[in-house]
Amino acid sequence: QVQLVESEGGLVQAGGSLRLSCAASGLTFSRNVMGWFRQAPGKEREFVAAISWSGTNTYYAASVKGRFTLSRDNAKNTVYLQMNSLKPEDTAVYYCAAREGFGSYYLREYEYNYWGQGTQVTVSS
Repeated sequence: QVQLVESEGGLVQAGGSLRLSCAASGLTFSRNVMGWFRQAPGKEREFVAAISWSGTNTYYAASVKGRFTLSRDNAKNTVYLQMNSLKPEDTAVYYCAAREGFGSYYLREYEYNYWGQGTQVTVSS
C-alpha cells in the first residue's frame, strides 16, 4: 500500500520560512517523479513544484520560483519543499504527489498516481 505522509505545516508570518517534507512508503521511491500541489480556499488545486526521479531536474510554478526549493533524498524516501519569503497568498493546503516514471517532471494532477493527505500552511500578513 502506497503512502505519502506530509509533515505538519503551520502558521508563519509573511517573509518567514517553512520546510515541508513528504515521506513515501510502499513504492520504489527512486523510480518516481515527486510533485507538490496546493489548494487555497475557494480555488482549484494548482501545481507548485516537481522534481525528477534523480533529483537532477526541478520545475517550479512562476509564483514560487526563486522562493521555494524542492529536493529529495532517495535513501530516505523523502522529498523536501523549502519555502522562503512566504507571502499571504501562499496560504493553502499543500499536497505531495508521486508519479512512476523517469520523466523530468509532470505538471498536471492527472499525471500523478499517488497523493498525500495534505498539510495546512498559513501565512499571516
